[in-house]
Amino acid sequence: MKKALVVDDSRAIRTMLSRILVRYGFEVAQAGDGSEALVVLEQHHGDFDLLCVDYNMPVMNGLELLSEMREQPRFDDIPIMMVTTETQIDFITSALALGANEYVMKPFTDVMVLEKLQTLGLVPYE
Repeated sequence: MKKALVVDDSRAIRTMLSRILVRYGFEVAQAGDGSEALVVLEQHHGDFDLLCVDYNMPVMNGLELLSEMREQPRFDDIPIMMVTTETQIDFITSALALGANEYVMKPFTDVMVLEKLQTLGLVPYE
């Protein structure tokens, strides 16, 4: 089974996104911010097929987490999808430059998430 880590300070968003991912065959872990995500990654030895990461979080935001992960080669193969309300082109450009593979704008739908999972090759096209 594929594994995903959902990182968002909103429990409601984590729950909604987790339900969608479970529907598409993922086992899901959750973290409330970037620093908590790093702990979860260590506990699971980086064994995730996908990270879904919010930008605006306390303690360590999404870009800081993204930067930290991409500095460590052992996380190079984990696709990171930003899931955020940030719509400015500067944010999107920064996230992609730091190594994000995809991004989804909040509010998101099941179909939007499915399309990104398909683009990343994690769910087959129907």
